[in-house]
Amino acid sequence: MGREPLSVVVTTFNSAATLEACLRGVSWADEIVVLDSGSADAGMAIAARYGARIHAQPFAGYSAQKQAAIDLASHRWVLLLDSDESLDEASIAPLQQALLAPTCAGYQLWRREWQFWRWQSRRARLNHYVRLFDRQRARMSSHAVHEEVQVDGTIGVLDVVIDHHGEPDISGRVGKADRYSSLQLPDLARRRVGGLRLRMVAYPTVAFLRYYLLRGHWRSGWAGFIAARIHAFYAFLKYAKLYELEQRRSKRETGDDQ
Repeated sequence: MGREPLSVVVTTFNSAATLEACLRGVSWADEIVVLDSGSADAGMAIAARYGARIHAQPFAGYSAQKQAAIDLASHRWVLLLDSDESLDEASIAPLQQALLAPTCAGYQLWRREWQFWRWQSRRARLNHYVRLFDRQRARMSSHAVHEEVQVDGTIGVLDVVIDHHGEPDISGRVGKADRYSSLQLPDLARRRVGGLRLRMVAYPTVAFLRYYLLRGHWRSGWAGFIAARIHAFYAFLKYAKLYELEQRRSKRETGDDQ
């Protein structure tokens, strides 16, 4: 009995710089689906060269866009990748082995992060995410950012590492922190997060220590230190922006615009 056929699903927008590596690592898959949101670069030419089935629609938000791409897949089993992620040849055997007789509804893969001018230390803790899954038993979460695959069933872990090329420099990482903290505002407001002043003061330090020490990014030298500082800045920004939103709302309600 052969393995389950696999659809690789990728969402793109002006992703030419990283898309080649992304698609090269999964060229063995039975199908590659690319959902683009209006690229103006050479990304779609790269996708066509790898035989991808290309679709386009306006960007609907990170979670909704990925769900739309998943829904376009022809096969039941899906491998979901971002366009700035790639896999090497060592990933092929574990993925194919898991698809011979899947025992879980989804599988987590590890992810290694590019930190400005180097890869994170091999001894720093890797994140892990559900990326290989039975799409009949899985769906994207509704989070505006940090969206994830939610699986109805057991979840396994494969010895597969995704290389996440991410933002190539400090400016890009800071810009992402600013953008993501704004996108997260509606979710935070709905949750009615309290104690914002204390959170602005204390939580960035907690976030820095957790990222830098507990997750071991101190092993990545100054790149790890800078990444931890930006992570702490992101933690500060999301609560500062929520505090600003509440202050403005309060002034409107009281009629005090001075």
